[in-house]
Amino acid sequence: MIKRIGRYCLMCLSVLLVQCGYQKKAKTIPLEVFFQNPVKTSFRISPDGNYISFLQPYANRLNIYVQARNGKPVRLTHEKEFNVASYFWVNNDKLFYTKNSVDKRVTQLFSVERANGNVTDLLPAGNFKVLFLNQSRVINNELLLAINMRDSSVFDVYRLNVNTCSLRLAAENPGNIVDWLADSKGQIRVARASDGVNETLLFRNSENEAFRPVLSNNFQTRIEPIGFCEKRADCIFALSSKNRDKAALVELNCSTGKEEKVIFKHQDVDVTGASYSQKNGKLVYATYETWKKQRFYLDDTLKHLYQDIEKLLPGNEVSIVSTDSAQKQLIVRTFTDKTPGAYYCYTPANKKLVKLGDINPNLPAEEMCAMKPVSYKSRDGITINGYLTLPKGSKTKNFPVVVIPHSWPHNRNSWEYNAEVQFLANRGYAVFQVNYRGSKGYGKQFWAAGFKQWGSKMQTDITDGVNWLIENKIANPKRIAIYGAGFGGYSALWGATFEPGLYRCAASYSGILNLFTFIKSIPPYYRTSLKMYYEIVGNPEKDMDYFRAVSPVFHTDKIRVPLLIAQGGKDPRVNISEANQFVKEAKKRDIPVIYLVKDEEGIYFVKPENREEFYRNLEKFLADNLGK
Repeated sequence: MIKRIGRYCLMCLSVLLVQCGYQKKAKTIPLEVFFQNPVKTSFRISPDGNYISFLQPYANRLNIYVQARNGKPVRLTHEKEFNVASYFWVNNDKLFYTKNSVDKRVTQLFSVERANGNVTDLLPAGNFKVLFLNQSRVINNELLLAINMRDSSVFDVYRLNVNTCSLRLAAENPGNIVDWLADSKGQIRVARASDGVNETLLFRNSENEAFRPVLSNNFQTRIEPIGFCEKRADCIFALSSKNRDKAALVELNCSTGKEEKVIFKHQDVDVTGASYSQKNGKLVYATYETWKKQRFYLDDTLKHLYQDIEKLLPGNEVSIVSTDSAQKQLIVRTFTDKTPGAYYCYTPANKKLVKLGDINPNLPAEEMCAMKPVSYKSRDGITINGYLTLPKGSKTKNFPVVVIPHSWPHNRNSWEYNAEVQFLANRGYAVFQVNYRGSKGYGKQFWAAGFKQWGSKMQTDITDGVNWLIENKIANPKRIAIYGAGFGGYSALWGATFEPGLYRCAASYSGILNLFTFIKSIPPYYRTSLKMYYEIVGNPEKDMDYFRAVSPVFHTDKIRVPLLIAQGGKDPRVNISEANQFVKEAKKRDIPVIYLVKDEEGIYFVKPENREEFYRNLEKFLADNLGK
């Protein structure tokens, strides 16, 4: 399976081990340099191209700044409790933004005037989540939003007037719609309905018609609408794994429910996305991810544009993140595995590139470490892919290792700059990341192989990877730790509980302790997908014995290694009283435990000072337990 990726990964490992022998030991970079807020980030350009905006810290919180092309930056927002999380221009005079909060299941949406910084709360009082539709494109002064305001379990579609800030209902959810898609005119013409296990694609020619079913399939088969074929009213572009293992980009006839043609597919991995121009009604590229994210261009003009930019920024991954309405000025972001990158303004007419700012100018890229793809076989013969980052120095083997399972089982690790990875490598640890079975992007068979495998085959994939490191003399078998957040934290606690001989210590950051509590915590707006969660994770009634067997909260008597546990008091997935009891029981058995609780935090720590405190604890914990 995925043989070509595997051969490439093994070749990279050999090169990596050889190169390590010629590297000087890295200078120790201060912890705060890795985990501080970006100095400047998220640059955007106004529709008329006259203003550039960005996020920059003020009172240690990210706020929105705007500057005229030849002027000085002016701060628009005054957020002092939480960072501005995201923002975009809705016209030349106004921006919309969201901000981080303790509860990630609630969206706080605001508008801010460019001229005077006046801020307006755009949502009525309540705990609502907002999904931005139609690529956050403003049409006739209106923005399409899906909000679970009327009923917390479903998302209705609203039109928000960007001038008056008034909301009006555009489509009421009958109770089973999980996704909406609008055409280039802002008309809602496609939807996906679900009973939790089976999904139905719905289509209509206009908003004056009722939706009609196009095709139905089990949730394991992916049909994800991307955009409309502007030349054919009954045709859409979609990502589809129907009758294939790897999702492909296809043209779908909504009158017949059949594929008209396959636009792009990849032999080894899923097509994970596609860029669709609402303005032109065209697909411009498809995306897929082997050992790193790549594009397959469908538009020659855009292909040549990217090639021109890449020539000016060799050795960097580049992406266009913002343009003016005329597409005469572009905001470009770069990154590598060793740096979070920078932002530039590019003018295609004269191919002029102007640097706007580095995200973290205090981070010396030359002191960072290469993130290399690796692969190995699981005990049942499946190819598992991952990444290995080795610290700088003269050693080529016998490293202390930190294993980091990714935070959600049906996500994946990617080749990119990762502050945690670089911080740990800078402290002298090899960092091992595993895309265990169930990780996305490798086809639906690989994804489904992870169903109901918490603490089972997903975990043994990680164990097999650690043993592979030991067998290849990369890892010092007496100096291996496992650390993760979310599911990764669960995996770390599972490793400490059921494989105490493999790991010297384990660290959990907002890790899942109890599968019963986790399933119970699924938010109301995922209620229509509850049966799907029962298929993927397990049913708390039918799979009661399995849940008890693999939930760390029931097995503190088996733990034999030191623990670091960081937990937010308002994390809905982890009952804080269960976490308290878990720590109490571990300490009762003389297990060394460092317990860091932040009562005001939820799922992960959002306040920079709390994040920094956690990483200082992690640094000391690993040094104490993996030291020579």
